[in-house]
Amino acid sequence: MDSDTMNSSRSQGDSSRSQGDFDYSFKLLLAGDSGVGKSSLLLRFTSDSFDDAIATIGVDFKQKLMTVGDKRLKLTIWDTAGQEKFRTLTNSYYRGAHGFIFVYDVTRRETFTNLKNVWLEEALIYSTNQDCIKMVVGNKVDRAMDSESVVSKEEGIEFAKQHGCLFIECSAKTRLNVEQCFEELLLKILDTPSLLEGSSSVEKNNIFDYEQPTLGANDPCC
Repeated sequence: MDSDTMNSSRSQGDSSRSQGDFDYSFKLLLAGDSGVGKSSLLLRFTSDSFDDAIATIGVDFKQKLMTVGDKRLKLTIWDTAGQEKFRTLTNSYYRGAHGFIFVYDVTRRETFTNLKNVWLEEALIYSTNQDCIKMVVGNKVDRAMDSESVVSKEEGIEFAKQHGCLFIECSAKTRLNVEQCFEELLLKILDTPSLLEGSSSVEKNNIFDYEQPTLGANDPCC
């Protein structure tokens, strides 16, 4: 697949690129509890690297150009902190998203339970695209065999089906299904006409100014 990783983390990208370099510009958002591997998943997808100690303070984003089918896409992917203290800050970033990736840790059942109790509910409240595409992702399958508390793949599939979401299991650490996760989401977005309106050859400014909170030494990573 032809893909170019663009500047990331509070960067507008390479200004030398013209708008004609892509057919559509999409905003995606990662949500889920702290520690489920959202940041690692994003890092693996955009730069094919892995850091299990990476932390998100409030919000962060990365951009990537990639080709899906015959369409050249510009992606702005937002990574939101899972801690409750950042919740009011990150809620603003749900607006205008074309797709959501709800991540849970297959070795921590509470992160799966919170998809319904917290993250899907927030998307329902704050999303402004009625037809946005949602995907449920079970991350850290590489660790599933070592854990006593594992959310089965069958549970994940049934949950996603009940809530009208796509589903996949993956591992940011081993690369398993990471590319496929984003590709399946994007193919579904491209197949939804209402989400293509206003996205063609126009780059929307979805970046909000905010004061970066201070992360304490004992605060967990996202």
